[in-house]
Order: sequence, then structure tokens, then C-alpha cells
Amino acid sequence: MLVTALFVSPGHNFFGRYGQDADTHPTIDVPEVECVAGQGLRGDRFFGHQENYRGQITFFAREIHDALCETLGVSDRSPAVYRRNVITRDVDLNTLIDHEFELQGIRFVGVSECSPCLWMDQAFAPGAEEFLRGRGGLRARILTSGTLRLGPA
Repeated sequence: MLVTALFVSPGHNFFGRYGQDADTHPTIDVPEVECVAGQGLRGDRFFGHQENYRGQITFFAREIHDALCETLGVSDRSPAVYRRNVITRDVDLNTLIDHEFELQGIRFVGVSECSPCLWMDQAFAPGAEEFLRGRGGLRARILTSGTLRLGPA
């Protein structure tokens, strides 16, 4: 597995905002991020959100981003629009659901798919939500602390 991008955001743009306009908190591209066991990513909006929160860290496959861009004819969107934390290459994220895995010496457990929400059509392009069903990424819990960096596992 290769980590191609890392993102954090200080606030929620979509989470808990059903029926309201999206907020405008930035998604910040970082070269490394501190993973804190049971808490989340230091500096991210979900850090310490709640005990055993299933989305302490989220993953998204670069291959899915590329396929979505090609399918919808979009070339000007970064993987940051999904607001997932870790963009990967060379791993089927759905196979990690209900499994422990290690990345750069840090242990995680895959909890569930990051199901796409209705905001995806607004954040990316119309049709994104439907395309991403079953391919929206991975929600995981952090089991051991450490620093995650860009690069190979």
C-alpha cells in the first residue's frame, strides 16, 4: 500500500449539516500526521470525537478517484474533495473491513465502508454519489499511535 496524500481539516463541512449549506473549513494537505490510538488524527475535526468512533481515520483509493474523474469527465478535482484522511494506492480498501492491518508500523482495524453521502454530487460533480456506492473508502479505528507519512507502507 502506498500513501499518496494525507489530509486533515479543523472543522466539519458536511457532517451534521443535513438540510443546511456546507461549511467552508479547508482540507489541509500535510506531509505527515500523528495518529493517536483511540482518538484519531491530531489536528483533524474528528480527533477525540467520541469513544470508539468508527471513523478515527478514513482512507480512499487513488484508483477510485482516477476512475471517477474519467467516468464523469472531470479533470480539475483533487482527492481532497472527498474529505478522507489518507489517499492510498495499490490496495482494495473494502478487503480491510473487519480486519486489523498495519501501515508504516501503525496498527488499524477496518470498521466499515465510508459510504458516500449526498454531498458528493456537490463536492465533486453530479453522479459522484452513485458512482462511489460500494467504493467510498474505509473508516478505521487507530489501535497504536505513530506518525503516518507520505510514501510506501
